[in-house]
Amino acid sequence: MRVLILGAAGMIGRKLAERLAADGALAGQPLTHLALVDVVAPSPPPGFEAATCGAVDLAVPGTAGSLLRERPDVIYHLAAIVSGEAEADFERGYAVNLDGTRLLFEAVRAVNGWSPRLVFASSNAVFGGVMPDRIDDDFALTPQTSYGTQKAIGELLLADYSRRGFFDGIGLRLPTICVRPGKPNRAASSFFSGIIREPLAGQEAILPVAESVRHWMASPRSAVHFLIHAAGLDTAALEGRPNLTMPGLSVTVGEQIAALRAVAGDRAVSLIRSKPDPVIERIVGGWARGFTAERAQALGFAAESRFEDIIRAYVEDELDGKLP
Repeated sequence: MRVLILGAAGMIGRKLAERLAADGALAGQPLTHLALVDVVAPSPPPGFEAATCGAVDLAVPGTAGSLLRERPDVIYHLAAIVSGEAEADFERGYAVNLDGTRLLFEAVRAVNGWSPRLVFASSNAVFGGVMPDRIDDDFALTPQTSYGTQKAIGELLLADYSRRGFFDGIGLRLPTICVRPGKPNRAASSFFSGIIREPLAGQEAILPVAESVRHWMASPRSAVHFLIHAAGLDTAALEGRPNLTMPGLSVTVGEQIAALRAVAGDRAVSLIRSKPDPVIERIVGGWARGFTAERAQALGFAAESRFEDIIRAYVEDELDGKLP
């Protein structure tokens, strides 16, 4: 099994690579090579010798084809400009999230007699506008941001290229991943992790929205599970609808804070400072609040059911199981 991860320097890409290297297999086949690519060269998983790393910008025409010479069996397309950045920089967002995706798909199509599994990381930002509290699997794509629009177009391309047999694609609409380790990024959703991560490190966190804001989340552990499960799934079960909304947990900011208090106490919660940001409020206010995710669950995808479990997973994975 040869695997290519695009966007491998990001948090999810790094954790996926580490998990694959630790397992030594994917979809029941031994892992023989792991190619890790991003705009900055990723680091190989510790102790895994059959890995190559490189820095490539998919938005530059002609670069995608160079990544496919080894004919990977599975391609993970995780590379993207995040939501806040895509909204702030219109041209760059479309260059990376749309043009880069299509250039990759075209590079795969250009190779005759080869149809790899291609796992595309989409987003719940493909939904927007007036929505029910829980969106079912038949709800129309109605993005209200540039990022959501770019991901929705990517989903349509994935479906058409898969229908034509150019590759065997599956798109995963990932929930907001929380709690993300490291520093805040430019995603509009970054604060959902920040109000947990920073207090657990003894640092102040800024809350730019009201505690009543409700959102759909899952842990990094669940995100890696989604990606691994997608690689081995029989796509005939998708019945021509290759894009799936992943399971998650619908939780308010207030419920996040209550879970933080239950895990780490009042001192951690006291480090959260409210500072409304109209731009963030507008973007997040247009996002979905919950999903049924029935198709994905029927196919074996699963996520957490309590936000306390998400926090405890972060403490175990990133803080060596130790609270401050």
